[in-house]
Amino acid sequence: MTIYEITPPGANRPVPTIGVFDSGFGGLTVLRALIEKIPQAKFAFLGDTARLPYGSKSRRTIARYAAQSAQFLVRNQGADFLVIACNTASALALDAIQDSVPVPVLGVIEPGAAAARAASQTGDVLVIATDATVQSHAYTAACRTHGLRALEKACPLLVPLIEEGWTNQTVTAQVLKIYLRELLDDAASKGMKPDTLVLGCTHYPLVRPLLEHVLLDITGGAGGIRVIDSAEAAAQAAVRHFGARFALPIPEADAPPPIVRCFATDSVEKFERLGSGFLNRPTGKVELVDLGG
Repeated sequence: MTIYEITPPGANRPVPTIGVFDSGFGGLTVLRALIEKIPQAKFAFLGDTARLPYGSKSRRTIARYAAQSAQFLVRNQGADFLVIACNTASALALDAIQDSVPVPVLGVIEPGAAAARAASQTGDVLVIATDATVQSHAYTAACRTHGLRALEKACPLLVPLIEEGWTNQTVTAQVLKIYLRELLDDAASKGMKPDTLVLGCTHYPLVRPLLEHVLLDITGGAGGIRVIDSAEAAAQAAVRHFGARFALPIPEADAPPPIVRCFATDSVEKFERLGSGFLNRPTGKVELVDLGG
């Protein structure tokens, strides 16, 4: 549900610019959710495609790259708020990003953990993510603060399969089945009764329907495991955190499309080609920017 305040007639309210940052273009799923919930805002998305993957870098290097990207969105694009649509940067560099810019910053991990808390009845939560996110144990820590017990699993084959466009292929279903069966077996060996699964990578929403089908197949339809999309959770948190700062008019049926600008530090053609699938709309002309080394 979209949340708005009604602007009084004649009021001159600023339209916020929301900056969204990712090391690649998976974070476009977060941008898509933000556009659905706050369509009157302006959006600036930056994918640091020249320097991915962040997961192979040191914490110090990730913090430096992420801070540079955040500063570009704030200083060059006038972002009033930042959403860090990158699980690795949210896990390893959120403090550094917050220290580098004078605007509110929201990561994707805490909203995902909070959504899991709201969904779970047993208090046992599963998380699938990339190697770097799992090795950081950021979801385990965030879930613990909400009184949850979390079990994380790295699923390194999913991102390349998704970027290949194989979101509904037999091979992807087979890979998901192996990962999920191993995760569920591990949970059972630890005496856990998970009822919630968090998608801890912004690529994963693109295989959510297939993943839910595989889960039903594995559990025989009796598992009762609810899937939490961290991209959707981050967008909902953005509405709560940022919405109170601006009063936006209720959108009209013939309202113009939202203003969205996309930037990348490399491979703009690939960004435009693959990004539309993540954003569920054309990315438009992606602008190349140089953030330095």
